[in-house]
Amino acid sequence: MKRNLMLAMCVLLGSIYVKAQKTDNMEKVVVLTRFEVKKDQGKAFHTLLGEYVEQAVANKNNIMAEAYYEDESPSVMWLIERWTSRQVLEEIRSDVIFKRVSTLSKTDLAQPVKTIYVNDLEPLSKEEWRREPMKNDTPITIMLFVDSRAGTAGRFKELYHTAMPQFRSEPGVINYQLSQLEEDSTRFVTYEKFRNEDAFRYHLNFPPIQPVIDYLNSSIKKQPFQAGLHRLIRFAPLGNGKYM
Repeated sequence: MKRNLMLAMCVLLGSIYVKAQKTDNMEKVVVLTRFEVKKDQGKAFHTLLGEYVEQAVANKNNIMAEAYYEDESPSVMWLIERWTSRQVLEEIRSDVIFKRVSTLSKTDLAQPVKTIYVNDLEPLSKEEWRREPMKNDTPITIMLFVDSRAGTAGRFKELYHTAMPQFRSEPGVINYQLSQLEEDSTRFVTYEKFRNEDAFRYHLNFPPIQPVIDYLNSSIKKQPFQAGLHRLIRFAPLGNGKYM
């Protein structure tokens, strides 16, 4: 009788723990915001986004916040954020700095703001997200949007589930994350931060990536898949140990 009772309690506690983990993960919010500024307005927008990111990373409820410009199109900027809850995100975005960003957006942008909410698959911890390049690194970040054909999204996730531990273990990888768009479960985005260009080239020739490359060459809606690739240069936070 006692043994059965103890087993029942273990099962109950285990289910509560799993439920709590699921609830905690559901509360987290990940948002990518794209700004395309007019060519003569980039400096002011660059400064404001930097101020917003510095404020964000100092908040205890922030998991990560970074601002980038595209290597080939510096007028295109990305704000990438992860927060413990949507409520916290809404609160900080109602603060004065982001209101200034919103005000500038009405006059200084060449295209409307684009906001993309995503769900991280096999998410990283806050400590892993805050991992920084080494002093002599010249980091680059690759963001790849993937629009999978109908019926193939599950296969794409399986390929990454198999390869992700190996990708994250590469010596030149700082962070590696696959996320699924909230608004469309057939669309994904990868976030890949490397210590330098050589590390990125190593990754492209790393044998475990071949099944992913084969999928990208055969099972997405629009070819070539490189059209969805963005090379990003981070400008906030400062980096090299100055994240926090």
